[in-house]
Amino acid sequence: MIEISSKTNDHFRRWSDLSSARGIKKHSEFILMGEKLIEEFLENPNFRIKGEIVHEDLKSVTMTAPKLKGQRIPVFKLPKALFNEIDVVGTHYNLLVLEPKEIAPLTTAKAEGLEVISPLGDPSNLGALARSSLAFGASKMILTEESCSPYHPKAIKASAGALLKLPLFKIGKFADFVSNNDQIYALDMKGESVANFKWPKNVRIALGEEGPGFSGIKNLQRLSVATQSVESLNATVAGSIALYSYSCQHR
Repeated sequence: MIEISSKTNDHFRRWSDLSSARGIKKHSEFILMGEKLIEEFLENPNFRIKGEIVHEDLKSVTMTAPKLKGQRIPVFKLPKALFNEIDVVGTHYNLLVLEPKEIAPLTTAKAEGLEVISPLGDPSNLGALARSSLAFGASKMILTEESCSPYHPKAIKASAGALLKLPLFKIGKFADFVSNNDQIYALDMKGESVANFKWPKNVRIALGEEGPGFSGIKNLQRLSVATQSVESLNATVAGSIALYSYSCQHR
């Protein structure tokens, strides 16, 4: 076990960077946080583990994990005060430093099943959308240039681990993708109600940020979720309703 007691330590400084997309990209690492998420991951460790972080009251989980038998994974012990600075979502549980997988560019011209396009820049919104996408049978999630990192700790937490399971692909700017592709649907304030919409089996649907949505973008086929007494729903709530509507027609 490697003990670290100073904020000037190179490992600590690197981990401190991993709460931002820039840091994750720079160091090619992300931190998995949360007892349940880590327990599930250790049953099927499909990302390379670069280290485990504990404090004085925590015992290593990688040393005793059956699927990791024979692997030499470094365990770093921090004082609680320093540990809490890395544990940005406040799990108070062991942290795993993992190596992210390269997200491949999207190469298929047409949709294959339900494909969800996300330009969402808020990690919690991206995570919530990924969770619903996995729950309702999405074949993949397509991340635009505007999207936040799927390996942001808040995104993974909000996804309940879905971002570690969903096939992820990347594209450039959303507007450019739309201009070069037909048959892209988007949830918006105005459009055909998803309650009456006959969903194609193979479809790409996009969800935008609350507020600006997809204003000014042409060549989109717009869908909406009808509401009463309120002008609109949270983007990920509306998205979940739309994805559920699709799944009901294509179970």
